[in-house]
Amino acid sequence: MDCIEPDISSHQQECQSPKASSVEKSQEQEVAIGLVIDCENKYQSPNASFVDKSQLEITDEECQTPKVSSVNKCEMDVDDLQLGSQSPDGSSEDLSGADAADVAIKDEEGVYLVPEVGMEFASEDHAYKCYSRYAVLEGFSIRKDFINKSRINGEVVSRRYTCYRQGYRPSRQNTNSRKPRQETRTGCLAHMTIARQPNGKFRVSHFERKHNHEFVTPCTAHMLPSQKRLTFAEAVEADLADNSGMDGVPKLGMGFDSEDHAYEFYNGYAGRVGFSVRKDYVNRSKIDGVVASRRFTCFREGFRLRDKRDMNVKRPRKETRIGCLAQLVISRQPDGKYRVTHFEEKHNHELVAPCRVHMLRSQKRLLAAQVMEEDLKDGSNIRPRSASELLCKTLKDCDDLSYDPIDYKNKLPSNRSREMRDGEAEKMLQYFQQKQVKNPSFFYAMQPDADDRITNVFWADAKMVMDFNDFGDIVCFDTTYRLHKDYRPFAPFIGINHHKQMVIFGAALLYDETVESYKWLFQTFTEAMSGKKPKTILTDQDATITEAINLGFPETQHRMCAWHVYQNALKQLSYIFVGSNSFVTDLSHCFFHYEEEEDFANGWKAMLDMYGLWENEWLYQIYEDRKKWAIPFERHVFSADIKSALLSECFSANLRKYLKPESDVLPLLKYLAKVVNDWHYKELEANYDMNQRPPKLMGDSILLKHARDIYTPQIFELLQQEFETSLNIIVNQCTQSGTLFEYKVSIYGQQREYTVTFDSSDETVSCSCMKFEFAGVLCSHALKVLDYRNIKILPPQYILKRWTKDARV
Repeated sequence: MDCIEPDISSHQQECQSPKASSVEKSQEQEVAIGLVIDCENKYQSPNASFVDKSQLEITDEECQTPKVSSVNKCEMDVDDLQLGSQSPDGSSEDLSGADAADVAIKDEEGVYLVPEVGMEFASEDHAYKCYSRYAVLEGFSIRKDFINKSRINGEVVSRRYTCYRQGYRPSRQNTNSRKPRQETRTGCLAHMTIARQPNGKFRVSHFERKHNHEFVTPCTAHMLPSQKRLTFAEAVEADLADNSGMDGVPKLGMGFDSEDHAYEFYNGYAGRVGFSVRKDYVNRSKIDGVVASRRFTCFREGFRLRDKRDMNVKRPRKETRIGCLAQLVISRQPDGKYRVTHFEEKHNHELVAPCRVHMLRSQKRLLAAQVMEEDLKDGSNIRPRSASELLCKTLKDCDDLSYDPIDYKNKLPSNRSREMRDGEAEKMLQYFQQKQVKNPSFFYAMQPDADDRITNVFWADAKMVMDFNDFGDIVCFDTTYRLHKDYRPFAPFIGINHHKQMVIFGAALLYDETVESYKWLFQTFTEAMSGKKPKTILTDQDATITEAINLGFPETQHRMCAWHVYQNALKQLSYIFVGSNSFVTDLSHCFFHYEEEEDFANGWKAMLDMYGLWENEWLYQIYEDRKKWAIPFERHVFSADIKSALLSECFSANLRKYLKPESDVLPLLKYLAKVVNDWHYKELEANYDMNQRPPKLMGDSILLKHARDIYTPQIFELLQQEFETSLNIIVNQCTQSGTLFEYKVSIYGQQREYTVTFDSSDETVSCSCMKFEFAGVLCSHALKVLDYRNIKILPPQYILKRWTKDARV
């Protein structure tokens, strides 16, 4: 037996053994070493490692081991400090030097951890702790088995503790159970039996250490029932010893006077963290009906049960339960208090922002209770008639809730430039409040003018925020309403997902178009998106918007949107295409078809010649600013080819009837919510088709097979077109400078050459056409060079996650 014993004289009075031999050792050596080791008692475990016990100690006040001499119980040579330990397979292990100094068999509480026959304990509880700690180190749990009590005074005479896999589960007649319980008992014979001695102590009368099953790993040992009981007991002792009170965070062993007290504490903690609490299962005593245990869970715990009727529902309810495991479990103790027996802190979802915590269901109940309590104190018998009145009252009364959708801090210094219909502000505020009650993640903000009249409004629901988090690298700020002076000032933030489908990141109604208004809008948009900003933003040609973007998004690439310029051109040149069926086609060709500067210039001149537009001042000014909007220019700025999505969707056309000044504002808000839902449903359909019907390959190509497994079908078709074009590309010239190779390539039969640079050190490739920088997909020229270099799969640095099947993962 190994122990730490700096003082042998004190030890001689506590442990004695008549059959051990004596060896003399100087007191100076004992004090210098501070360690005494019993080489006669070698602790063995058939299935456990000896090193697991190296941190443990023993005190002799609670237990005694007979047949061990106090003088010769621990022997060590100062010059040759070695330990012989029996390993599970029978081989011996030597520990010397510092390793030996770490070996001990008592823990902080002074309970023996390696039982053996003849070991004595001060009480039955000490014996249970000893065997339980030993079991945890080995990797098994224990169970209290039979107990013999005296018929005279009822005291425990003998007790047996067994392995938790002892015996077998009784067979039951119900064999048709759908979910049979896992078999845990395997007939294990490992156990420890203690018997009461005349001196009142308990001695180990039998100890069986062999098991017929594997032990658990150290990383899962904390899940053993006996370990949970030990941990809980220690936590209770720590809670009783701690007089500092509660710090607001639940802890194992924490005590509460009642079940309601525990719920209020956990709900208060949830409000500070950012989630709602649901009351889950409850166990009641069969005798008096008192709550024996109760579990409080996160409001996103579990999963919604499937209902056959849901198959015919056109618009199913939003899924709110996602299997969150955060919970607090309390159990009634013999003293009548409720203590925390389990606390899981981690959540598998994002938490609600502090400004919207008051909208959570359990937090609203808490606020309502606080309001009612304050009314009773004030002697007021008037209660709020509706949830909205209660919400307004709580927002006004609670100083700790700083959330205010009307941004008075950043109100405009002047009056709004456009008038709002009477009652529209109140309708929007009520609509947004209802949306936020249903979903606390709904965000909205309003900016007043100098007279405190609502002027600018921004809103974004949870779906919009999620879309921006996944695809917010490119944003189009759509202000096409400005083409019609009478239209409602509706300005959405539009993006494109991995299926090249349109998504909305947020929307605004702007009744003022000053720099201060746009600056507030961009700052509010950033706040709604948790501080994330787009990499590229496309807007209409407007100096006010440009100045606001420089202030609100200083690190974002700003480009004029070719689609906006095209929409403006249709309005400015409407008198021309009235009598010509081909003008719109030719105009669209100039705006969106050309990718080379020379082709764009030639196509523009041909259009002017065909329709006699050389004297048109508007076209002249637009051509002068071509570098700000034309696709062949600034191709190093990533735009995700968003113009194709803007052209394919008729979003603005469908909105026109809702933007007319005589229309009400609520249909516009509801229609936008419907559009967002419809677009998300289209994405679900695209995801289903992506998994069920993969696109066809044009040939047996390793690169195409690899790309089809990664990209969505829409993006794969783009790459496959580039790959098909690369088959007709020839390499005209190659020059080398170190690891850099420069290739001149061209399509067979064409004169135009493209320069492709390849770095053999890291397999990076770049082309003068800049298609990858512009659209995020490698061009045919780069694919040709990769194939020329015998690179048969796409390098990972050229696979943008936003275009892959796992874009939302």
